[in-house]
Amino acid sequence: MMEHRPAIAVIAPSILTALGMKSILEKIIPMAEVEAFNDVRTLEESGMERYFHFFTATPLFVRHNALFRPYRRRVILLTGGSVPPELADMRRLDILRSEEELVHDIMRMHRSVHRDTHDPVPESSAAQAPVLSAREAEVLALIARGHINKEIAQRLGIGLTTVISHRRNLMEKLGIRSVPGLTLYAVTRGYVDSEEF
Repeated sequence: MMEHRPAIAVIAPSILTALGMKSILEKIIPMAEVEAFNDVRTLEESGMERYFHFFTATPLFVRHNALFRPYRRRVILLTGGSVPPELADMRRLDILRSEEELVHDIMRMHRSVHRDTHDPVPESSAAQAPVLSAREAEVLALIARGHINKEIAQRLGIGLTTVISHRRNLMEKLGIRSVPGLTLYAVTRGYVDSEEF
């Protein structure tokens, strides 16, 4: 009987980045089957459900959020430094760090996976996303779709000052101070579909 090996997908727009990460992961986690992709269509065709983890370039995660949404807790973002606050609760690797630091980070993540059950979140990124009220979610979705306060008030049948209050509460609750930031948060959390943009 053939032993089942956990599968890991690495996806980055640059195949060299994907192959480099694949090589590092194969050395660190030899029991895993690591596959590299440079386009989302090929990854999707390979069967998303079979992957234990997705090491994913941040721009691809944002652009194809609807595809990754069901697997969000399996995604490890490949970043070039910092990430927007909207993605701060995601596990991530800074691919600009030295190879030694990158290996150390991967090993720490790998150990945390074996301490926990499926779909673990290391303590460093265990912060839970704030819970939005139904009205806050509606306001967030309309902001993300480009509506101004007056339009939001008209669409929801509420006062302008109420919209402003909801907007202020959203920014405080989420720690996001800009419309692009709120939009990114709305897309990555499923409040609006990325296909709308």
